[in-house]
Amino acid sequence: MNGNAVYEPPAIPTSWRVALPHTTAAVPVARALVRTALAEREHSADCDTAELLTAELVANAVEHTSGATPIELVLRLLPADFQVEVHDADPEPPRDLTRPNLDLPDPWQEHGRGLLLIRSLSSSCGHRPTESGKAVWFRLPGQRRPV
Repeated sequence: MNGNAVYEPPAIPTSWRVALPHTTAAVPVARALVRTALAEREHSADCDTAELLTAELVANAVEHTSGATPIELVLRLLPADFQVEVHDADPEPPRDLTRPNLDLPDPWQEHGRGLLLIRSLSSSCGHRPTESGKAVWFRLPGQRRPV
């Protein structure tokens, strides 16, 4: 034998990419995927906030885009953050995500608070064009807990 044998554990994935149906059924699936990813990798990002903001992004993609093209959920565990991206086929950027609307949402309306929540609760957020539409994203602070 030449040298010492060294065991190297397999690389642990730090990102997931999942196609979701373009229906409201995608929202609870996305929440469950976020919860599972954070628990499996023992990440310190706030799971409740991550689930809530992910649900808002997925619900917005379903409500504000048309067609049967699947929505794509991308989760990334970064060294000091947890990032969630939702990809859809509409190239139009979300209104008021990075430029806040100074008008408060009507308290009697059911809609109009999702982007406000994302801006308020995330450490950063934004959108970018993709080859097939756009990606809307947010980040939460946190890191993988030492084993």
